Amino acid sequence: MATAVAVGTMRAAQVTAAGAGLRIVELNIPNPGPGQVRIKVLACGVCRSDAIIVEGRRPGIPYPRVPGREVAGVVDALGTGVNEWQAGQRVGVGWHGGHDGACPECRRGDFRNCRNEKNPGIGYDGGYQQYMLAPVEALVPIPNSLSDVDAAPLLCAGVNPYNALRHAGALPGDLVAVQGIGGLGHLGIQFANKFGYRVAAIGRGSNIESLALKLGADVYIDSRVKNSGEELQKLGGAKAIIATAPDSKAIAELIGGLGPNGRLVLIGVSSDPMELAPVQLVRGGKSIEGWGGVTPADSDDTLRFAELSGVRPMIETYPLHKAAEAYARMMSGNAEFRVVLTM
Repeated sequence: MATAVAVGTMRAAQVTAAGAGLRIVELNIPNPGPGQVRIKVLACGVCRSDAIIVEGRRPGIPYPRVPGREVAGVVDALGTGVNEWQAGQRVGVGWHGGHDGACPECRRGDFRNCRNEKNPGIGYDGGYQQYMLAPVEALVPIPNSLSDVDAAPLLCAGVNPYNALRHAGALPGDLVAVQGIGGLGHLGIQFANKFGYRVAAIGRGSNIESLALKLGADVYIDSRVKNSGEELQKLGGAKAIIATAPDSKAIAELIGGLGPNGRLVLIGVSSDPMELAPVQLVRGGKSIEGWGGVTPADSDDTLRFAELSGVRPMIETYPLHKAAEAYARMMSGNAEFRVVLTM
């Protein structure tokens, strides 16, 4: 049975039109429909992909729209037919905000490639608000020992490197490189260390070497002064390289650092072409793949592993009414390293 109908209003950071920016508005608290829950949002990460909504980088987005796809909160109300979740239960929602269950990919259990995937902030209002609705298949339970502000970034910036690493084919003791020490990379280094890899962190500038080593890297490569691929070969060649920074030229340089049967996994999104010679892949059986899709089950695994291993994001928090300032801080690239709104 559905819980009582909500009465009242809430605050939200809303985008009224593409490029119009974020402004704080009062909206009616929504009521969940069949198969939905209402979440009282306690924290929401601010992600670079939120620019899709704020700046209108994808056609067909219905405005006005509330961004936010790194959501942590508690179940506040249940729609009809929802039996597997309870009011008061801690939950999160990430990029994968629901699937149709009927397309060819879903019928084979490949939900991350659903042809009609729902994404919070794009297909429906996301977490830059005090309450939001989400379909039940999008929910992830949050472990008790993880705070809301820690859990929120793990639902995107955490699950992507975690999932890429565990599917990259490396074994404990293998050399694994993480390129980019930012929002994704600083978590990728921690996960790689906890997986038992020999971790090479690749960044730009000597000023972040000490941080990379503190996060769990065994060696730091400054790509401003050294060729990353050549340095990795001196270390024996990487079994896997996780590329988190969206720099196609820098990523192409990494191909030369792969060892036999090594795999370069791309999770940093760039639209610029990448140059490579086929012989670089043919010789040694090397490969390149993209890894962008995740499911709530992947997010669940990420949160539980973070709980057990102590992996935590480095964050800067802002209150909801400063959402525009938080978004600008994230887009500047100067945040260390994730920005999170608190309600």
